[in-house]
Amino acid sequence: MTGRTSEKAAPQGQYRERNSTADRALDILGLFSEDKLSLSGQEVATALGTARSTAYRYLQSLVGSGFLEEDPRGGFRLGLRVLELARLARRGYGLSEIALPLMRELCAKVGETVLLTRRAGGSAICVERCEAEHPVRISYERGSVLPANAGASALALLAWLPEQECRELLEAQRLQRFTARTMTDVDDLMARLAQIRQDGFTVSRGELDADILGIAAPIHGSSGAVVAALSIAALEHRVPDRRLDEVVAAVRRTAELISGQMAVIGD
Repeated sequence: MTGRTSEKAAPQGQYRERNSTADRALDILGLFSEDKLSLSGQEVATALGTARSTAYRYLQSLVGSGFLEEDPRGGFRLGLRVLELARLARRGYGLSEIALPLMRELCAKVGETVLLTRRAGGSAICVERCEAEHPVRISYERGSVLPANAGASALALLAWLPEQECRELLEAQRLQRFTARTMTDVDDLMARLAQIRQDGFTVSRGELDADILGIAAPIHGSSGAVVAALSIAALEHRVPDRRLDEVVAAVRRTAELISGQMAVIGD
């Protein structure tokens, strides 16, 4: 037993020793910030608590591997290898990965089901959902197709399309009436969409399903175009007028946070 323990312990120690240089390299890269785009050797030595000659050894290693380069104005700046890794990191992230953690926070905050939808032609498709714990379940599942003329999500997706494109899309469809509140006249819908653009959000009351209230806000990509909509769906009595402004603000804030992260990684 003692021999086996010794044999396992030695590689662990060697592993840690081998990676001490990697730890220092990561520490150096972590010193860069929005306000610190270039570092001197002395700044690195001070931050690491090492001799200046040791700091320069780490720096030259990072320069040799392309993670840093010498700044013509003095010091060191991030190198092209970092830009390549950032490009690959952006490709590894998608809308769902960015949105889901924030959707869960919104769901916990407002206590209602949260939906993420994208437009597919003249319809909206639910791509993600976070379900609130309630006895009555609201059944908008992933993959559900929602009509263009009813419901907060679909209207939020259409509102930021070019006006002519939006009108042609609506006119090409048979606009179905789902409840007494559903809008089926194209001119009325166009006026509604213009108001949504002005407000920056939409509230839907029983337009797709009776007694269901929806609140939706757009999610913008890096180009500024609307790439998705974030919404909550709740039984109407659970979001009375006295609570409406609070929930609208929460939905809009979450959509803005997702948009901000989408702008960083690209569409």
